Amino acid sequence: MKLWRQIERFFKHNQLRFLEKWLGVPELLPEKIEFEKIKKIIVIRQHDQLGDFLLSTPVFHALRKQFPDAHIAVMARKYTAALMQHNEYIDTVITFYEHGKDWNLGRITKFIKLLRHGYDLAIVLNTVSHSLTSDLAARLSGAKYVLGSEHLTFQRTSRNFFYHFNAPYIKEERNQSLRNLDILSYIGIPPVDPYEHITLLEEEKEKAHDLLIQKGWDGEQMLISVHPGAGKLMNRWPVEHFALAAQTLADYYNAKLLITWGPNEKDLGESLCSQLKGEIITAVDPDIRRFATILSCSDMILCNDTGVLHVAAAIDLPLVVVFGPTNPAEWKPFGKKFVALQGDNGRCDEIGPEKVIEAAKMLIN
Repeated sequence: MKLWRQIERFFKHNQLRFLEKWLGVPELLPEKIEFEKIKKIIVIRQHDQLGDFLLSTPVFHALRKQFPDAHIAVMARKYTAALMQHNEYIDTVITFYEHGKDWNLGRITKFIKLLRHGYDLAIVLNTVSHSLTSDLAARLSGAKYVLGSEHLTFQRTSRNFFYHFNAPYIKEERNQSLRNLDILSYIGIPPVDPYEHITLLEEEKEKAHDLLIQKGWDGEQMLISVHPGAGKLMNRWPVEHFALAAQTLADYYNAKLLITWGPNEKDLGESLCSQLKGEIITAVDPDIRRFATILSCSDMILCNDTGVLHVAAAIDLPLVVVFGPTNPAEWKPFGKKFVALQGDNGRCDEIGPEKVIEAAKMLIN
């Protein structure tokens, strides 16, 4: 999609003031909404990273609670769309393919049909980034009402002009799950518990369970997952610290270790494995949904501040996370099964293995 990104960047920086005059919609007051007429809703968040997306999942719960009989759709990029399959709060998942080579006539036709489904309310979750593609999708959906945040106004524009309702942005420190719910609150939709959520089917869990047994797990022994990777190098806790903490916990609880890593982190994963003793299990699966079901067999996970931590939180898996420079108050999941550790000045290597071990024992006990 390099060509489309170049086009989007061109319009973002040069032509949006003309789009505002041409495609802009009138701004409305929240009390103008006729809630009884909202039967179809589309939520658009296809550009953000895995963690950003999962932190927005409480929005679907809040919408379902407010509109129990409405048809609720979500538009998400291919990588995250799979995690929304079978979600009890969502009726339709619309996949947005990132790369031009992934589009064909059939997919384009299906995408347009699902996007033009007669929505009454379109919601753009632009709390972290602001995508022109997302705004255009909301506008092209033909929804009577379009809701988004006033945050991140495009250059040379007076407001986020694709939205009928611009939810105020709270400047103070605030968790991202709450920021997403703030957008709904502006038009009177009450917030819900801000827990991330993925729905996994029992048959999916059984397949993952059987796979791990084939790899050497007995199905009863405590299983501790360890994910040493992170997309940003400054977010990575030293691999030798992971090895010491994991081995100590495995010996203490007579647990089996499950080591995972990302598609481009083979060397990192193998380095960790080489520092561990005894039989360990490895699981590397590019399919994020299958990966989530494998993790669901674990009793807990140790990981860095990366998308995997939000997958674990969304399947209610206890986890200990080492944060780098990112502020945990804004990006950590909610719940009592989670411990966030951060060193002084946001340095991962300032956190010793003993702190992770202590936190893990607290969660297990």
